[in-house]
Amino acid sequence: MGLRNKIDLIVGKALIVIMAIMVINVLWQVFSRYILSSPSSFTDELARYLMIWLGVLGAAYVSGKNGHVAIDLIPSKMSGKAQKRFKKVVGIMIILFSLAALVIGGSRLVYITYVLEQYSPALQLPLAIVYLILPISGILIIYYKLLDLKKL
Repeated sequence: MGLRNKIDLIVGKALIVIMAIMVINVLWQVFSRYILSSPSSFTDELARYLMIWLGVLGAAYVSGKNGHVAIDLIPSKMSGKAQKRFKKVVGIMIILFSLAALVIGGSRLVYITYVLEQYSPALQLPLAIVYLILPISGILIIYYKLLDLKKL
């Protein structure tokens, strides 16, 4: 099994675990609110943070599988060689965006929230941990796109 397959497996299982925790968390919130008449204080915050992780990590996973929705109107009208060049340009643009926004910007956000010692109100979880998924996903997207460019 290659490195890419191992990473896909780990990320896929992490997404399943995050989704399972989120479902249990939301079910507990509904149960505690409507059955116990005493809503849990942490479930809303936890669901929000799990949704962030699910969305951003899921985007990296789908990027690795080349499963994002795409409008292929322009590439479909191009010849094989031009299509290949177009895919390279798009791949490079994705890498640059991931580097600038997710890796560099996300790392700065993690650093700032760590230095300022910001914690979430209900869970008292360091917000740096919540935002850590941004640079992780950025690195994953860059890795996947570099492998895709290598194939072209």
